[in-house]
Amino acid sequence: MFGSARILSDISIRLRQNLSLRGVCVRNINIGGGVGGEIPDNKRLEYALQHIHGIGRSKAHHIVRELGVENKYVKDLSKRELYSLRELLSKYLIGNDLLVERDVGRLVSIQCYRGIRHADALPCRGQRTHTNARTRRSMRAFGGSDKCCSSNR
Repeated sequence: MFGSARILSDISIRLRQNLSLRGVCVRNINIGGGVGGEIPDNKRLEYALQHIHGIGRSKAHHIVRELGVENKYVKDLSKRELYSLRELLSKYLIGNDLLVERDVGRLVSIQCYRGIRHADALPCRGQRTHTNARTRRSMRAFGGSDKCCSSNR
């Protein structure tokens, strides 16, 4: 019974790694280790690292140089190189650590001025709201037409 569960889990892992969509084969290597990201294994390391949120061209180039490995395909990396890559990426602020919603949620929860402005869907950085800020305020319905019509009649 336990042997069949292990076989099924191995099959599901292989299916996730070798996902084929209409003849296009997608293969990824999970970085893991608290980093939380997958990079394609059919690209060179410097370009594959750019698929992680928060890593651009210059940071990917810096990471490859700091690792001390040549810019080879990700599928050709050894386990030791992958482990050192995970350790190096854990030092950077990347992936889910860069989410803005958590920061805005903190501002709203402590009820500071910026949090209140976010909750009311108003500009937070001191912009004029009497005649402008239509894009920020367009999500709510304007109540100005009822007010002017009821007072004039």
